[in-house]
Amino acid sequence: MSNMIQPPRRVIVYIDGFNLYFGLRDMQWKNCYWLDYPRFASVLTKNITDSILVNTKYFTARIKSPQDKAKRQSNYLDALELRGNIQIIPGDYKEEKFNCSGCGRINFIQKEKQTDVGIAVELMMDAYRDNFDVAILISGDSDLIPAIKAVKEIDNKKQIIACFPPKRHSKEIRGLASGQIHINEVDLRNCQLPDKITAKNGYVIKRPEQWK
Repeated sequence: MSNMIQPPRRVIVYIDGFNLYFGLRDMQWKNCYWLDYPRFASVLTKNITDSILVNTKYFTARIKSPQDKAKRQSNYLDALELRGNIQIIPGDYKEEKFNCSGCGRINFIQKEKQTDVGIAVELMMDAYRDNFDVAILISGDSDLIPAIKAVKEIDNKKQIIACFPPKRHSKEIRGLASGQIHINEVDLRNCQLPDKITAKNGYVIKRPEQWK
């Protein structure tokens, strides 16, 4: 009897957008911000033997201020949507007030909300629906540990590969993961979107000068 040919293992890449962004910022890799996530996900998937990338999920939230940063992010998200082959899952930015202990004044800060919950829900639902064999998790957020444990309970054959952003690491996630992939600057630089992307209506989205 001939050996059965096994189908390639299905890979979904889950990207914690802000976790990766702040890692790149801490490394001062601004020239990597204009990242082509589907292409980068394909590069990461090549580390998995006999695999095929079936989805790239990008979790983020639109910032509201300052205006110049909000504009750059909006252009980037528009560019990713035009690029296609990516599922952008939005969270939210909430304005919270706090009292300054020094002067007593009330100040407001913006905090990103729902990203870790969004990743956790998608990861568990995809495992439950048998949408992947291997999940590559780009995040160092330890809040995701319960979701990783839940995936193992749903199906202990599912593999979760840790892919930590620069200067973002979790020993707990590493201990639960089936393996680890390291992000390097060369791959990031080789996976950038074109400097100009033109929509069907002729609208041109340009890479911000600050990101070159």
